[in-house]
Amino acid sequence: MTEIPFMKLHGAENDFLLTWAHSAPSENLPEIARRICARTTGIGADGWMLVWTESAGLRTRLFNSDGSEPEISGNGTRCAAAFGLMEGAVAGPDIMVTTAAGTKTLHLLSREGPRFLFEMNMGLPRLEELRTTLPLAGRDFDATLLNVGNPQCVIFVDHFPADWRTAAQEAERHKRFPHRTNVSFVRVLDRHTVDVLFYERGAGETHSSGTGSTGAAAAAILRKAAESPVQVRTPAGIMTLRWDDTVYLTGPAERIGDGRFLIEH
Repeated sequence: MTEIPFMKLHGAENDFLLTWAHSAPSENLPEIARRICARTTGIGADGWMLVWTESAGLRTRLFNSDGSEPEISGNGTRCAAAFGLMEGAVAGPDIMVTTAAGTKTLHLLSREGPRFLFEMNMGLPRLEELRTTLPLAGRDFDATLLNVGNPQCVIFVDHFPADWRTAAQEAERHKRFPHRTNVSFVRVLDRHTVDVLFYERGAGETHSSGTGSTGAAAAAILRKAAESPVQVRTPAGIMTLRWDDTVYLTGPAERIGDGRFLIEH
């Protein structure tokens, strides 16, 4: 029997279990991720993240709840910064976190007990297709494809269809995306506001997504349907994106609790 210590945090209701890498097993990590993230037989989370300290800050390795390994999570990276601050491994207000998508800088805007607010440098999005048609759930959808450290399929709609989850699940595994993709459904409310629903690669429906919010707002700006700054309204609340020299996303991270996961070999 092995005990895996963790701290549980959420970034706008996108929840993660964070473990210092030296306290985690070195093998079978995807299987451990599936088991620790299971909602009924594990602790329950959208992802499990291993964290290392480095001279420049922190380094992370993230596993989705299905055991797959994404390049980055925006919400998860904010949680890693909060984890490092609470553990005394880094000092603010500026924190460097190295992910599989590169090193990100986060600026601590405020802290109140276990609640943190960060502005994170998301980098510049890489546009792949400004407008493309995707056949999903028996009809065509208008989408923008881009990469914000991970792949994003941003589907623009006038209203959210009742079967959006079915369409999103099809989009995630569409033949256009051999490595799968994150999916967001976006309604543009005005020049500075978008309403978004998320279906994340490897995790399914989530109440929010940092990279998904970035992709949604950036796609709306690139399509000239919105302009910076953009409020991204998610089921978990509002995040704010501004696009100056690069793209910055402001969002929360909050500690939920701590514990140990027991796993049999």
